[in-house]
Amino acid sequence: MNIAIVASGSGSRRHHILSVARELGRDHHVTIYSRRESTEGKPKTRVAPGVTVEYIDAGPARNLSSDDVAPYLNDVGAYLMRRWQQELPDVIHAHSWTCGLAAVTGAKGLNVPVTHTFHTVDPAHVKLERALGRRANAVIAGSGDEESALIRIGVPRTSIAIVPYGVDTERFHRQGMTATRGGRKRLLHVGPLSPDRGAHTIVRALPGLADVELVVAGGPAPEDLGDDRDARRLRALAEQLGVADRVTLLGQVKRAAVPKLMRGADAVVSVPRETTSGIVALEAMACGVPVIASAVGAHLDSVIDGVTGLLVPPDRPARTARLARELLTDPTLRTALGYAGADRARSRYSWERVSQELLRVYEAACA
Repeated sequence: MNIAIVASGSGSRRHHILSVARELGRDHHVTIYSRRESTEGKPKTRVAPGVTVEYIDAGPARNLSSDDVAPYLNDVGAYLMRRWQQELPDVIHAHSWTCGLAAVTGAKGLNVPVTHTFHTVDPAHVKLERALGRRANAVIAGSGDEESALIRIGVPRTSIAIVPYGVDTERFHRQGMTATRGGRKRLLHVGPLSPDRGAHTIVRALPGLADVELVVAGGPAPEDLGDDRDARRLRALAEQLGVADRVTLLGQVKRAAVPKLMRGADAVVSVPRETTSGIVALEAMACGVPVIASAVGAHLDSVIDGVTGLLVPPDRPARTARLARELLTDPTLRTALGYAGADRARSRYSWERVSQELLRVYEAACA
């Protein structure tokens, strides 16, 4: 199968798209089309067997918001039309509403099925997303929560297929090196430092957790933490609550170092107000580390409360502290959650499993 993926963005979304593409590229030909966001690099790059990334020159070569990139979507669509007339794909998968508009333009008159993943429903562009969702041969949601959001804006339920975000089970697994630590029990937060991402909630929970430390991995580079507003606010909160000596901010860490950090923690706490992918909780589960996760978004699918982890409403520091106390004082519970979480991550969320489910959606769209 010749698969065309139209995508943009960086961070976890880009990592997800590339990881799935590499898995699909084992048996199929995958081309990822992306607007050029840097002046460096070749126009076309082979990133893995069967996978090519092709950059499109449209607009300034830098990262743009969805609204700022909108004026250049016709140029992107025109490029895609020319390319697809030369080499017709079997199926097209667009990520985000901007890429969806470009893909629809490029596919005009080609009789090629178009599938969409929106990742998040953007309230400012609901009409566009509804129109794209109704036109698509399939709309791919990452979780049941995202499916509900799509149905609410008017995307037909029969058009939606749920394919979850995956986790690299070859990198995130139970065996391997662990981060060094002292004698205190350790909680770990991985991700941005803004209040909506949950680190502030964990700091507020610390006064109720005697002799427990919090390690925070995320935010800017370590040398820039002093100038970062969110980092300063987090440190000020820790000082105010009298727990500053138990909070360590690492700043941004290399992705390869995350499994080691997770395996060195007694529990990973991921309590954002919203999450599309739930990737931090999935990675912790894959490492066999018990997770406390906010009961929102993708967590509602991946974390089975009391079986593969513990769920808590977001912005509830007292309840988060209570769950953490129960977990940290019960090694049997930690072991049970760790084994069950690792098994679920491996069997349900591996890249191989996710790519197989995605391929079934593509095949149904083609049929």
